[in-house]
Amino acid sequence: MSPTSETAQGGRRLVIVESPAKAKTIKGYLGPGYVVEASVGHIRDLPSGAAEVPEKYTGEVRRLGVDVEHDFQPIYVVNADKKAQVRKLKEQLAGVDELFLATDEDREGEAIAWHLLEVLKPKVPVHRMVFHEITKDAIQEAVRNPRELNKRMVDAQETRRILDRLYGYEVSPVLWKKVMRGLSAGRVQSVATRLVVERERERIAFRSAEYWDLTGTFSTGRAGDPSDPSSLVARLNTVDGKRVAQGRDFGADGQLKTANILHLDEEKARALAASLADTSFSVRSVESKPYRRSPYAPFRTTTLQQEASRKLGFGAKATMQVAQKLYENGFITYMRTDSTTLSDTAVSAARAQVTQLYGADYLPEKPRVYAGKVKNAQEAHEAIRPSGDRFRTPAETGLTGDQFRLYELIWKRTVASQMKDATGNSVTVKIGGRSADGRDAEFSASGKTITFHGFMKAYVEGADDPNAELDDRERRLPQVAEGDALSAEEITADGHATKPPARYTEASLVKELEEREIGRPSTYASIIGTILDRGYVFKKGTALVPSFLSFAVVNLLEKHFGRLVDYSFTAKMEDDLDRIARGEAQAVPWLKRFYFGEGGDAGQGAAADAGNGDGDHLGGLKELVTDLGAIDAREISSFPVGDGIMLRVGRYGPYVERGEKDAEGHQRADVPEDLAPDELTVAYAEELLAKPSGDFELGVDPVSGNQIVAKDGRYGPYVTEILPEDTPKTGKNAVKPRTASLFKSMALDTVTLEDALKLMSLPRVVGADAEGVEITAQNGRYGPYLKKGTDSRSLTDEEQLFTITLEEALAIYAQPKQRGRAAAKPPLKELGVDPVSEKPVVVKDGRFGPYVTDGETNATLRTGDSVEEITPERGFELLAEKRAKGPAKKTAKKAPAKKTAAKKATPAKKTAAKKTAAKKTTAKTTAAKKTTAAKTAASKSAASKPE
Repeated sequence: MSPTSETAQGGRRLVIVESPAKAKTIKGYLGPGYVVEASVGHIRDLPSGAAEVPEKYTGEVRRLGVDVEHDFQPIYVVNADKKAQVRKLKEQLAGVDELFLATDEDREGEAIAWHLLEVLKPKVPVHRMVFHEITKDAIQEAVRNPRELNKRMVDAQETRRILDRLYGYEVSPVLWKKVMRGLSAGRVQSVATRLVVERERERIAFRSAEYWDLTGTFSTGRAGDPSDPSSLVARLNTVDGKRVAQGRDFGADGQLKTANILHLDEEKARALAASLADTSFSVRSVESKPYRRSPYAPFRTTTLQQEASRKLGFGAKATMQVAQKLYENGFITYMRTDSTTLSDTAVSAARAQVTQLYGADYLPEKPRVYAGKVKNAQEAHEAIRPSGDRFRTPAETGLTGDQFRLYELIWKRTVASQMKDATGNSVTVKIGGRSADGRDAEFSASGKTITFHGFMKAYVEGADDPNAELDDRERRLPQVAEGDALSAEEITADGHATKPPARYTEASLVKELEEREIGRPSTYASIIGTILDRGYVFKKGTALVPSFLSFAVVNLLEKHFGRLVDYSFTAKMEDDLDRIARGEAQAVPWLKRFYFGEGGDAGQGAAADAGNGDGDHLGGLKELVTDLGAIDAREISSFPVGDGIMLRVGRYGPYVERGEKDAEGHQRADVPEDLAPDELTVAYAEELLAKPSGDFELGVDPVSGNQIVAKDGRYGPYVTEILPEDTPKTGKNAVKPRTASLFKSMALDTVTLEDALKLMSLPRVVGADAEGVEITAQNGRYGPYLKKGTDSRSLTDEEQLFTITLEEALAIYAQPKQRGRAAAKPPLKELGVDPVSEKPVVVKDGRFGPYVTDGETNATLRTGDSVEEITPERGFELLAEKRAKGPAKKTAKKAPAKKTAAKKATPAKKTAAKKTAAKKTTAKTTAAKKTTAAKTAASKSAASKPE
């Protein structure tokens, strides 16, 4: 599969890449002899529902899209939205002499290339063209040196796809039946959800402990300067040789983990501080050690996602979207990689820039080499770096906004990776004295000075903990020696409380998954996107908060599919999949072991040796999903809150309940869906239960004789009438009950029958204008307003709906209509200047709720975000995600069809036309049925989400 000498000199070549953006860039590097087209991702996949499966397949094959009885043969179909693209590719292929498959050089890219071969069936020479950066030299080199298609990589991708299909299509329906429709389970997404839920469980079980210590400010008595301060701050370390308790000494139960530690309370701490007020102190020891810090390795996928989250406020998905654009436009190398290695060309480019920008003193004698730390790294890509054999500085790229910021991050990290270590000194000083009551107190202070910043001149890594001290932070201490006398300028008693474990952020969840060797780094962004989209997790600031729904899902999976969400089992599956990719294990026996619990060589399949934690043999996936009767839907969705109150997850959302339904004293109240589970205390549950709920009977309408009730609905409180049972509800004579929303000033437990009848009298006819056009007063979603034809005018007060006169209404319409809003509303909150647009960001109240804006980009607040608690970082992140998506695509309007003059039909033609019309009607009915079946089947496709 190498280019022939004949076609190398002439002829036409078709190059197929994955994305149109990449095709456009590559076309510019190849010249007129090449046609460059995009497959636009996968052109073929497993069917999304039974309607897409060829009719020759029956039974389980139609449901799964995989023939589990015949060596797990996958049934592939061309995606409906790709059929037009496939036709186009076939047309292009018909007029060329060679085909180059230039999809990405990873498992997915290799699989796309194989599917293209299978579907296009080319009769011309075919070459597999690979590259990891889109530059002219790299593309031309790839054309000159193609390789064979790697079938082993294709098999590895296919095995993963089949595994994920079986997992999703077998487990997801269990969630639909026992928890809620539309849910999904996945090999990695379910484990990621479990991690977030377990962290919240830890927070719920956490009990805070209070502890106190002392802080002393000690003076040397010398005049200070920046290089030699005159004082230092030290924290109390020991009293009479016993260490003073700090936060790390307490367990999650609020108790000390070890004995023989001094736990100071407020009274003891203040008394000790007072007794040390007039004490003479001296330096007891000074320990100095050399400090050295080496640069960080160049970025791989996960470390890029983590740093972009810490430093730029990007979510994992937004990071990958921006990186994709940088790659396709030739600015960086391939962004899905497990590798930290740099090519010789890249090392030379980085070292040249170190010398040019920072000087020879910052360049190490030998190039730095970084060994890969990721187990079973997928492919031998380079690290993520600027493309080319000479790196463009950020200013030279012409990039702006999020692309500029991400490129700058990658560029700095790459250059810094080839710089010298930072060096300096770290010092620990211990200061002692004896209190007035004879107690020996020893304080400790530590400092750090950096004498040579090395790589830190270019780049310093961020931290997940906002309170953590970054590597380039210096803490200078005075020059003191053992025995030096010090005076206490101030000694204060400080109170502290232990904090629950921090929730995961996108960055820390990615880090946790990678450390546990679960999933592949290239898929983490889509996994996090999936659990957010499914409603399992929502964001509060940058924290990932599990919903009550996710508690029910994880509870079911842990109790009835424990193996599938076991961390070690999932990591072991990843190992086995990589063994299959390396040719060390066979896919079919492994899939048999996983699915049927039998077949395959002993020890080969993950299901054979992962067990359930106690060494017992467990059946395969098929056996696990067979007995659904053992799953109690109510039990797995119920969680005790305390004091007889239960939290339950119902099909329409979470609610708290006390007592059994229909029993005396039974109480029930809905729980806000954006409430963090650790905030549902007994006191808050009592507050919810105390709120009025259910229907409030207000009385009988004296005109209609119908009962009037007040209810709390999905869109707020409202009043309505109860129609007699024999009232027709459908058809021509159907009668709808009168309904009206309560005014903002009204409440369910105080609204009266008179109020309700007034509300249901709306809209009210105010009168007519001089031309006879009727004016009505109406209450709408956005408040009270007048309506005259299509002309609406807002009213300032709800009561005006009942009091406004025709004269007053005509006066309002006599005024020019305000275009847009009558007056700009003041922002709800100011968040500061956006680091991308460099414009002030504010929170505003919009038509569809609060949103953040910098004047150019608007982003609606998500579930879990509130105006009161939203941070600047979260606001910037929402704007970054919105920018990464790009502007909404407009649907092109179809040109109106030209009308043809109708000809008068003869009786014979009329009869034929009737027959044709009847056939068309039958065909439409059949098509409609197929469409309905397809939609039903497509709804099941949620279960097929990879990983």
